[in-house]
Amino acid sequence: MKFLSKNVKIALTVLVGLALLYWGINYLKGINLLTPANSYYTEVESTNGLLTASPVTVNGFQVGQIRDIKYDYEKNKITIMLTMNKEMKIPEGSTINQVSGLLGGASLVLNLGNGPAMKPGSYIPVTAVPGLMDNVKDNMLPMVTDMLPKVDSIMNNVNGLTGNPALLAALARLDGITRQLQISAQHLTTLMNGLNHSVPGVMNNVNGITNNLSGATGNLTDLSESLKQLPLDSTVQTLNATLANLEALSKQLNDKNSTLGKVVNDRELYDNANHAIASLDSLLTDIKAHPKRYINIKVF
Repeated sequence: MKFLSKNVKIALTVLVGLALLYWGINYLKGINLLTPANSYYTEVESTNGLLTASPVTVNGFQVGQIRDIKYDYEKNKITIMLTMNKEMKIPEGSTINQVSGLLGGASLVLNLGNGPAMKPGSYIPVTAVPGLMDNVKDNMLPMVTDMLPKVDSIMNNVNGLTGNPALLAALARLDGITRQLQISAQHLTTLMNGLNHSVPGVMNNVNGITNNLSGATGNLTDLSESLKQLPLDSTVQTLNATLANLEALSKQLNDKNSTLGKVVNDRELYDNANHAIASLDSLLTDIKAHPKRYINIKVF
């Protein structure tokens, strides 16, 4: 009895170990045998990266996974066994999209229909949806192929430009310009240093000029005070009176009926005066020439 008990224990231990090994292998594959699930099936032409434990999602949320993948030699198709969460009810009319991943993997996306719930073990039709790599292959690769000749032409132009002697000469000139700019910067620094040393003297001169201007302003103030003390009112009145007298004299001179006007404007008086002056001049000349005619000296 003890021998049988020992054999039974060994057998139970082996069975438990095998069960744990089977569970561990499936767990490593991503299959949890302890989670209650319903099984469904689908058929595809090509796996396109589908593997055991690949996810089955609805609106981005995983609701199941691929449990097993087998090849049906009679139908020449691949049969995929899906395990879905127990709470997941798949309505009739649902489909599965086979989506290719960026790095070659694939997944199944479940599109729910509107009919009553399907029984476990039913087949769900699958439809292929172009993945990201398919779009790259169909859309981007032709564009890249068309761009390659243009890129090659651009590279040839760039190589020709970089090897052009004119570009090398321009770079040499640019290097010379850079050296000249450095020298100019040094000269400018020297000039600024000189100005920094000269600025205090210039400021002293400016201060002296300012002091002189202040003195001149004071002198102008004194001159203004002196002018205020002059009898400008009486001087202006005297000047006005003189101007009035001159104006009256001018009127008398212009008036032909006045005495001064007659003297100035009478032509006959002017001519007689000229004749009298001419006669007087002739008389004086004759007196100088013949004084004896006019001066008679007798000696007793």
